[in-house]
Amino acid sequence: MAANVNPTVRRRHLGAELRRLRRASGLKGSEVAERLMVSQPKISHMENGNRAISPRDVRDLCTIYGVTDPDVVDSLMEMARESGQQGWWHSYGDIPQSVYIALETEATSLHTYESLVIPGLLQTPAYAHTVIQETIPLVTTEQAAARLKVRLRRQHRIYDPARPMSLWAVLDESALHRVVGSPDIMREQLDHLNALATEPHVTVQVLPYDVGAHPGLSGQFSILRFTGGPASEVVYLDRFTSDLYLEKPSDVQHYSVLYDHLQAQALSPDKSRELITGLTKKYIGAAHRV
Repeated sequence: MAANVNPTVRRRHLGAELRRLRRASGLKGSEVAERLMVSQPKISHMENGNRAISPRDVRDLCTIYGVTDPDVVDSLMEMARESGQQGWWHSYGDIPQSVYIALETEATSLHTYESLVIPGLLQTPAYAHTVIQETIPLVTTEQAAARLKVRLRRQHRIYDPARPMSLWAVLDESALHRVVGSPDIMREQLDHLNALATEPHVTVQVLPYDVGAHPGLSGQFSILRFTGGPASEVVYLDRFTSDLYLEKPSDVQHYSVLYDHLQAQALSPDKSRELITGLTKKYIGAAHRV
């Protein structure tokens, strides 16, 4: 767990595969480090995905591990080349949560819980702009504009016809009542939320006030899942100055069970849309009174 140092999915998968090959060869990390004439921490960092792995490193490791199949070696070297490429978000400068964006870009499904605001992937431009401006006191105009562009670009994962992300969002009802910007912005946001909820790969549920205390009171979290390969699930906890990524099976299991409870306590998707529609009408009335 660390802030903004977690590996991308490809790097994590490559590291896990190299660890498997090393163990199959019967070698310890210290023995491999000695043969490569590098430090043992470097081997650990490569296997954990915490640093880039060059194709040359992969070739040398395959030689030490006795991997003779050229197709396997070429495949691993190609994975190393891909893992070293920068993602689209790097063109926007120093963007916080860049590690999370890398994971989100590769994820096949995302289960997220939000207690205070609408999830970023479901936000309208006006709502997102207001959230960024009002929740980050020291943000400059240029930084806010870059963050907004990145947030809207992230939403392409939902609309990608080739591989749309399966998104399940559970929202505390308070996120719907909190007026972000103005009643007009909220009306537009809730209309947008209901429209997305009709998509076959998007599910939205609301935890109503009358549920009382529930497992989500501890705060926002997301569970990202990936197709195949090791370490196929990651729990993401968003914090103001740092991000936490939980990958231990016991941690993932804990949050998966927690999410199951939230889904069970929340209104059904149909009832949630009804509640959101009712609140949309409230915001229309409020806008007329302003």
